[in-house]
Amino acid sequence: MRTPVCDFVRDYAASRPVRMHMPGHKGNPRLGPEPLDITEIAGADELYRARGILRESEENAARLFGAARTLYSTEGSSQCVRAMTALALGHARDRGIPARLLAGRNAHQSLLSAAALLDAEIDWLYPEPEEGLLACTVTPEGLEQALSGKAYAAVYLTAPDYLGHLPDLRPLADVCHAHDTLLLVDNAHGAYLKFLPESRHPIDRGADLCCDSAHKTLACLTGAAYLHIAEGAPVILREQASAALQLFGSTSPSWLILQSLDRMNAELAGSFPGKLAETCRRLADFKAALAAAGWPLEGQEPLKLTLRPKAYGYTGLQLAEKLRVHGIEPEFADPDFVTLMPSPDTPAADWFRLGCAFRSIAPRDPLSGALPPVPRLPRVRGIREAMLGPREEVPIDRAEGRVLADTSLSCPPAVPVAVPGERLNAEAAACFRYYGISSCFVLQEK
Repeated sequence: MRTPVCDFVRDYAASRPVRMHMPGHKGNPRLGPEPLDITEIAGADELYRARGILRESEENAARLFGAARTLYSTEGSSQCVRAMTALALGHARDRGIPARLLAGRNAHQSLLSAAALLDAEIDWLYPEPEEGLLACTVTPEGLEQALSGKAYAAVYLTAPDYLGHLPDLRPLADVCHAHDTLLLVDNAHGAYLKFLPESRHPIDRGADLCCDSAHKTLACLTGAAYLHIAEGAPVILREQASAALQLFGSTSPSWLILQSLDRMNAELAGSFPGKLAETCRRLADFKAALAAAGWPLEGQEPLKLTLRPKAYGYTGLQLAEKLRVHGIEPEFADPDFVTLMPSPDTPAADWFRLGCAFRSIAPRDPLSGALPPVPRLPRVRGIREAMLGPREEVPIDRAEGRVLADTSLSCPPAVPVAVPGERLNAEAAACFRYYGISSCFVLQEK
């Protein structure tokens, strides 16, 4: 498969031009990649008005993913989440449907910033009490009930989630489409799903729009992401997609990131599926060995290893520190979980070190303690009003009764304990403390 973006930039750098254009490093290597770091010079195309090499590269990606249209983002899936939301709200407005989404409660905070910027409201699908903050099982029956009698611009789901839960989206998509509602999927962790022996990618499972963070599971630079639009989605979505991305994107996209997306197309069309299948087999064997040794596992995602180690005698934070002693840095850890993310580029030596590390950790007496339930709080202000209003930071112990103004969470996992505009209570304060959050931003009182 051709890599037109990489080819253009490589040829340009090799011609040793006089760079009387940005960036200021003029191709002189300091970190190393500067000779390939360009801007939108003649022949290089424009990301949000792609007609040349970028459009060819995006069309290559669309064919690989089976999408009607695929567009690149150099600002991660967060930009794509905002663009998806804008597209869904615009389509709904044209049909007289209010600016309201129905979303799984384990959504990334970028959905909240999209709602604030676009003045949308969100009704939530809540997890079961025992699922905690990061999971949210949605059944076709539950979705049917939530959609009955109320019009939404779209249903928004996170799949896979941070813990590696991977729901079957097909029956959920069928429910959405029976109600003439779009299905939007945050597939940030699942770009590779298309290239399994049997695809489990949202575009193949009925989603109308989805985003993939290419950098999370593919060999792309951080910030590389895709926005996919399905063949069956309304045509207007693909026509307006570039404008929606531009609304939330920089006018100076990274050409290093664009090259990494372009280069990835050739790998996806070549060696990647075979390497992926081998890695999934290796991880499945590794999981089986851990389970046989008594380690409790979580989730079904074939390229993610999530442990729930309290039953083995460790909190997630303690296990993460044990792994760091062996030079192993996990993707994510909290009081209950540790998530590890290998990829087809994980070398054999790293798998060996990982196995040695786990074999060195002796079991201890199980730890008790259930996950705190996600608080269901009264919504007294809109998301936009709360996130854009005057705020102050207060200790969690003084936050009860106040209206939350911001999520107060880092990424990962960036799943909010409470939603801006909700009035905090003792249950919410306890949940904040459980996850180590000692202060939050609340609206100033008049």
